Amino acid sequence: MRHKPEADIRSFFVESNASLRDAMNCINKGSEGIVLVVGADQRLLGTITDGDVRRWLLAGTDLKSTVESLLRNKHDSMYPTPLTAHAETEDSILFHMMVEKDIRHIPLIDDEERVVDLALLHKMTLEYELPITAVVMAGGFGTRLHPLTLDVPKPMLPLGDKPIMHRIVDSMKDAGVRRICVTTHYKPEHIVNYFGNGDSFGVEINYVKEDEPLGTAGALGLLERRSEPLLVMNGDIVTEVDYRAMHEFHKQHKADLTVAVRKYEFLVPYGVIEHEGSMVTGITEKPLYEFFVNGGIYLVEPHVLDHLPASQRFDMTELIQKVLDTGGSVATFPILEYWLDVGQHTDYQKAQDDIKSGRV
Repeated sequence: MRHKPEADIRSFFVESNASLRDAMNCINKGSEGIVLVVGADQRLLGTITDGDVRRWLLAGTDLKSTVESLLRNKHDSMYPTPLTAHAETEDSILFHMMVEKDIRHIPLIDDEERVVDLALLHKMTLEYELPITAVVMAGGFGTRLHPLTLDVPKPMLPLGDKPIMHRIVDSMKDAGVRRICVTTHYKPEHIVNYFGNGDSFGVEINYVKEDEPLGTAGALGLLERRSEPLLVMNGDIVTEVDYRAMHEFHKQHKADLTVAVRKYEFLVPYGVIEHEGSMVTGITEKPLYEFFVNGGIYLVEPHVLDHLPASQRFDMTELIQKVLDTGGSVATFPILEYWLDVGQHTDYQKAQDDIKSGRV
């Protein structure tokens, strides 16, 4: 059987002089993690994936850069020249190519070498399932949100017309996650009674109860071991991060652990003095510093859990350091989508406002 064409392949097109911000907007709009860079004759100049953009940002550039500049620097990527196939290629062959090359899209070209279609891995399977188990950490007391959390756990606080955790479960299901484990401690009955076994939400939900709080990683040691990576997420995060893109990024970097990071800017409201001993060597007026900070979302390979101490409090920051200390690899996945930690009253109100305004 031959591939059924996409409704409008042009929605995936960007020109080489477009900005990476334009390319990322196109990626987000298309929801397939890729854009096709084409010339005026619709011939393929290259491809840019979600992971390409995030790696470009980690290299110290920004979204104002052009698509062309990124293409010129893709020589170190897995596929500097895009893998393509003829438009008449059978689906079975396309599927085999994507599985063999561990990719999820192939541009299809006609006899004139013009892009006419895009083969997508998830559309060649009856039901695309992301090969991971998700873990939602929902055991915290939420003390910074008192009095709102006196009678209900923080993940069950309403945002718009549904609880925070309902939005998390929906986003995971939409990404192809089918198995979710929820770690609980504080008022777990609110969560269990709402979600049950997950059938009505289109997923399978299991629960692990912490008798004593075990930190942001300790409860992972209570889980039944599986062979696939764990997508671990704090239960108080509102985000539209692309879990499929994060999983692909994790695989491409052969990481033991991948941590989602968010760019944080800090403006010093004073002139910063540089000095050697008692002598001034320079001054910078109100400098702006940029950092990547922990976004509370992780992909963890099963063997990493061997580092967890049995039934002891252990945080994700300690686990990350343990992986590094033992020679493991930790990748950083920049979050470009909406992200907000609703751990404080001001952030909770901002999330409410963003939902009302349609930003989320």
